Amino acid sequence: MSGSGTADFFYREAQRLGYVARSAFKLLQIQKQYKLITPGSSVVDLGCAPGAWLQVACQSLGPLKNGGVVVGIDLKKVKVPSTHCDSRVSTVCADVMNLPKHQLLNLSPQKKGFSVVLSDMCPLVSGITTRDAALSMELGMRALDLALGKTEKQPNQEEEEEDDVGVLKAGGHLIVKLLESEDTKELSKICKPLFRKSSWLRPKATRSNSREIYLICQDLQH
Repeated sequence: MSGSGTADFFYREAQRLGYVARSAFKLLQIQKQYKLITPGSSVVDLGCAPGAWLQVACQSLGPLKNGGVVVGIDLKKVKVPSTHCDSRVSTVCADVMNLPKHQLLNLSPQKKGFSVVLSDMCPLVSGITTRDAALSMELGMRALDLALGKTEKQPNQEEEEEDDVGVLKAGGHLIVKLLESEDTKELSKICKPLFRKSSWLRPKATRSNSREIYLICQDLQH
């Protein structure tokens, strides 16, 4: 296993605790700091492979009797991990970039939307910094579009276009992973007025050579 000593630590810890990937610790830290997923939450995880965030999200719902639901979506077929997950977790094989919002909404409880939208999506990294950042931004904007719908009304746009409605409920939370660049500030600018609070976080489990950063948006205002 390459990478720094801390990376090795998180890798070993993931194996020891039954998480399918070290990325579990990123969401565990976000949860510890922000407590976005609570008992009874409805969570959608965009780009859920290999399933570590599904595990942490399910754990955060508390005991089965508390209810809640976790839906994972990925281009790959993802098997729900047997450890830390229960019957509240399901996965769907679909391309997030082409998934109509109403179809995503139909996967939520009572088709009324999700209380937490997670996006840990990452492009296939080429090593060309500007290209990777642009692809990451595209995924981030897509997550934002699915969560919030059209953030600005276009002139002459009909109100009832169903794909303009986002899947994030009022008071809901959004987490988006990005590769840091000049453009990432733009995403923050869009989100700032729409949420009660938005902040950046680089979790401790992030590899030292990675430009990954997470935009944490709390309490969608309506």
